[in-house]
Amino acid sequence: MALEPFEVLYEADNPTAYKLPADLHHLYGALGFATRVVYSNFVASVDGVVTLGSKPSAGTIISGKYPADRFLMGLLRACADAVVIGAGTLRATPGHLWTPGHVYPDLATEFIALRSALGRTREPQLIVVTASGEIDASHPAIVKGALVLTTAEGARAIGSRLPKSCEVVAIGTGKHLDPGKAIAHLRDRRLNVLLTEGGPHLIGQLIEGGLLDEAFLTISPVIAGRKDDDKRLGMVEGVELLPNHGAWSGLSSVRRHGDYLFLRYRTPAPAGRA
Repeated sequence: MALEPFEVLYEADNPTAYKLPADLHHLYGALGFATRVVYSNFVASVDGVVTLGSKPSAGTIISGKYPADRFLMGLLRACADAVVIGAGTLRATPGHLWTPGHVYPDLATEFIALRSALGRTREPQLIVVTASGEIDASHPAIVKGALVLTTAEGARAIGSRLPKSCEVVAIGTGKHLDPGKAIAHLRDRRLNVLLTEGGPHLIGQLIEGGLLDEAFLTISPVIAGRKDDDKRLGMVEGVELLPNHGAWSGLSSVRRHGDYLFLRYRTPAPAGRA
């Protein structure tokens, strides 16, 4: 069955709008990004769950493989110079490729056309960030090729076990990878439009560092629930923002498709709105 267009419930003025191929514009409407931007994409249950503990492919389960959500995933990837994930996301999603056509193959040709019009490479560069260097060298996305950003200690742990399609870059030392330095390194490589599909801890670090510019959030009409000892995480983990330093966001758009809501926020909002 052909995908029906999104219903636009609210759209703020956006000075940047890409010239999307007709089929993509028909489905989603206007979409564009600043020349330098970091944006995220998550799907959450009604009760705010984005991960399911040790279960892999949590986003697929929470979204129910809803076609409109998968289309938007593909569209957001198609707009990006690179897709940034954490090693935890890599481990939790066996068999996945972070390319537009992988999640929505029906419009793979249109995604490629969009990237060509934007002057992008055929597929976005995959960036994996890891402080520890714990990476599955046999993961299809790693075999296909990735830029791995890690620490000096992480690079030593990786050694030479990754395929030649990968490049490992050490940024700093110690047990933690500075996300600001990682983003700066990607800018030096002229990777300026960055989509992060990293987990809640990576998003928390980006927000805490003031590095996340926009957030896309799909609300799936499912209630996931939590047990007292269940490690089901929300969108942001590892940092405490409220009550002292809440990252107040500005609403950019609201779209509806069936029983799903698709939200876009500016993060954080200008001080006046906060």
